[in-house]
Amino acid sequence: MSSRRVLKAAEAIREVVGMAILADLRDPRIAGVTVTKVEVSPDMRQAKVYVSIMGDEAAQNLCLHGLQSSAGYLQQKIAKRIDTRYTPRITFLLDMGVKKSIAIARLLENVLPEELEQPADEEPDEDSRE
Repeated sequence: MSSRRVLKAAEAIREVVGMAILADLRDPRIAGVTVTKVEVSPDMRQAKVYVSIMGDEAAQNLCLHGLQSSAGYLQQKIAKRIDTRYTPRITFLLDMGVKKSIAIARLLENVLPEELEQPADEEPDEDSRE
């Protein structure tokens, strides 16, 4: 189980990176990115930033390279926000949770029968007409 300090640092890193991606980064490769979670090592020297990226696989790889190239700038932003001996070195990983949930939903739509529709010949009650 992670300590409270590590969890607070992970939340602060998620906020800083998420806001910096939205507001500060001007790299055209970085678009359609959502920071889903952050895992920080117990010694707080490494941080894994999980991101969800819209688009096909080529766009996702391009975006990940853009994020990794801006890691130094994002580490500076993190260093200003959290006061620790070491600023965590961040690495970006693709979070496939959203895509997997969409794929599962599509599978369930195909497998489960459609809901029965209400027959059209039924008339509404007189009380509901008013």
